[in-house]
Amino acid sequence: MAGGVREVLTLQLGHFAGFVGAHWWNQQDAALGRATDAKEPPGELWPDVLYRTGRTLHGQETYTPRLILMDLKGSLSSLKEEGGLYSDKQLDAAVAWQGKLTTHKEELYPKNPYLQDLPSAEGVLSSDGVWRVKSIPNGKGPLPHTIATSNPPIPTEGSIRVWSDFLRVHLHPRSICMIQKYNHDGEAGRLEAFGQGESVLKEPRYLEELEDRLHFYVEECDFLQGFQILCDLHDGFSGVGAKAAELLQDEYSGRGIITWGLLPGPYNLGEPPKNIYRLLNTAFGLVHLTAHSSLVCPLSLSGSLGLRPEPPVKFPHLHYDATLPYHCSAILATALDTVTVPYRLRSSPVSMVHLADMLSFSGKKVVTAGATIPFPLVPGQSLPDTLVQLGGATPWTPLSACGDPSGTRCFAQSVVLRGIDRACHTSQLSPGTPLPSPLHACTTGEEVLAQYLQQQQPRVMSSSHLLLTPCMVVPPYPHLFSSSFSQHRVVLNGPPKGSAVESIPVFGALCSSSSLHRTLGALAKELTKLDLRRWASFLGAGVEQDDVEELLQELRSLAQCYQDSDGLRD
Repeated sequence: MAGGVREVLTLQLGHFAGFVGAHWWNQQDAALGRATDAKEPPGELWPDVLYRTGRTLHGQETYTPRLILMDLKGSLSSLKEEGGLYSDKQLDAAVAWQGKLTTHKEELYPKNPYLQDLPSAEGVLSSDGVWRVKSIPNGKGPLPHTIATSNPPIPTEGSIRVWSDFLRVHLHPRSICMIQKYNHDGEAGRLEAFGQGESVLKEPRYLEELEDRLHFYVEECDFLQGFQILCDLHDGFSGVGAKAAELLQDEYSGRGIITWGLLPGPYNLGEPPKNIYRLLNTAFGLVHLTAHSSLVCPLSLSGSLGLRPEPPVKFPHLHYDATLPYHCSAILATALDTVTVPYRLRSSPVSMVHLADMLSFSGKKVVTAGATIPFPLVPGQSLPDTLVQLGGATPWTPLSACGDPSGTRCFAQSVVLRGIDRACHTSQLSPGTPLPSPLHACTTGEEVLAQYLQQQQPRVMSSSHLLLTPCMVVPPYPHLFSSSFSQHRVVLNGPPKGSAVESIPVFGALCSSSSLHRTLGALAKELTKLDLRRWASFLGAGVEQDDVEELLQELRSLAQCYQDSDGLRD
């Protein structure tokens, strides 16, 4: 086991999870191409953790995400449920019946213009009409990433209707699982409530389909370390996620289960029913997911989980529209791509179980996330210079809708800084020059980062990783970067020159924080004020009054775990 890859199976549950997942997989795909560039460091991250090799009907090897995703009817647009890699067009065209045929053709969604070149970017249509996928070189390693045009366009916001409109990664036929009984579009037949979501995976049809797909992926793994679940919290998928996590806990005891509870941007105050459902779904989802996961982390650009809206978070070098899922999901995917680094490392990885154990002691299984996107490295500066300039404040923007972290305590944290050139890791001051700070005396970048965290939080158990590998932001990643950020991953004083930004340094963290005492307590307080008789439809969807009372008790108990006191372990 010592030298083998520790595989992870990803579950994406819900439509906003699909948006985050589409950006996430596009970023992984872009990183595969970068790994073939001789100028880049060889493979700090191991793509085999997330990807699997396979073989088409024509014997061509493929490299696809180890992924199961669930969404609703009408959410795929032009994407086929079975994917496009493993179909045999020759077999599809063969018909044994010799009699009269009547063809009924369902009207297809037009493919997003941005994806028109996708087939030519991923394979070759041969003279005999057979679609041949580019094979993995020598049968080993990832597929070469090929960009179809020298300057690939960024999709316009208006052209993005669903997440499949900008997904540039081919999926395995076992990846997509559609819930046909609920609609993605329209006002009727929606998956709105936690109880509805739980009921989906109580139906033999969907439960067996999920179990079959799990067995397919798990049985081909040599050293499965666990599962990462990307799950919508605001709608009925919170119930789907809770039942899926329960199934994983029962079937695969001892494996890590890390759940990322996703919430889209600001909501409309003029829609009280949707906001009440969002509050209830979020509360039920957090409590039930916590019961069955190793670790749970809410991810959102909103300022609050409650009914009272708070402004979305701000980033000094990003300009984004918080009402666009396409924008919000890109930022969250970038944070996710950074904070998940520990269990995706090629050398000395931290397993999902060990990461969860470090962060979740004393019942603290919910953590917060934060990130500096991009990390503000200035030309001519070293890492110690930049960290000193960040000052004593928390260096990252909060991403878990828990409000301002100022004045809160961190009990344990996992920190990742990536995309910093080795030449910048330590101070380059001339001998004899007075040192501006203790960080300038450090001899390695790892020592700089560890000492910085010790200075910031002297009583906190910290794990840190420093990577050369940046985070990829090539199209279809939206253009969110301010004019002061250059393609060379540094902050400029004047306007940028040259091409668009392709990769960025990111500073990200997972933290067990006392801010969750306030956030979870406030969530429980808001629920006690609700007159649930007005929301009988939520209770009618499979949740009873006793379930709500139990929820409140568990939410308060969970909040109590994060109360800051000297009696807590440092």
